[in-house]
Amino acid sequence: MSEAPSTAHLLVERVTELSDHDMAELCEATDAAIIEGGGFGWIEPQGRAALERHFRGVLLVPERELFVARLDGMVVGSAQLVRPPRNNEAQAMGANLTHAYIAPYARGHGLARLMLRRVEERAAALGHRVLNLDVRETQHTAINLFEGMGYIRWGTHPAYARVRGQTVAGHYYYKPLEPGRGRSTDQVLGLSQ
Repeated sequence: MSEAPSTAHLLVERVTELSDHDMAELCEATDAAIIEGGGFGWIEPQGRAALERHFRGVLLVPERELFVARLDGMVVGSAQLVRPPRNNEAQAMGANLTHAYIAPYARGHGLARLMLRRVEERAAALGHRVLNLDVRETQHTAINLFEGMGYIRWGTHPAYARVRGQTVAGHYYYKPLEPGRGRSTDQVLGLSQ
């Protein structure tokens, strides 16, 4: 008699603090994503001390929100929602998604999609009408994910990054967000009659 396949428990949550255990798992997941070529900006793994300083700093910045992805309770990825500073009223309608990744050993469960949805929901709840992001052209899995979730490529920067001695292009995306109530984003942005 064979057992039914087990279902992984998926969770994405916004965090304002991290336990030492969660921090260790987050640092491990981040280094794994960096080694695999993930979109964190670093090219070489940074190690726990540097990554811990980075994440503790992120938690201190009022305009940044850290989301962590958990697979069966273990932290396996993260994303950051970056809001414009309060003195930038002209661009307050938009926010940025940055440093989004799932460790290679935790992929294939739908966590990346779930994490994007949670960040989008939070951005919309805060009143943002557009979520922006950018990604290296070499990150095909991420590009497929973003495009599959409705992100619109609006431009390409031919000299976006240097990775291991090579110049790499980067793609820029946006996605209109719909609020839970009130005027549609198309109306606010003047895209509908």
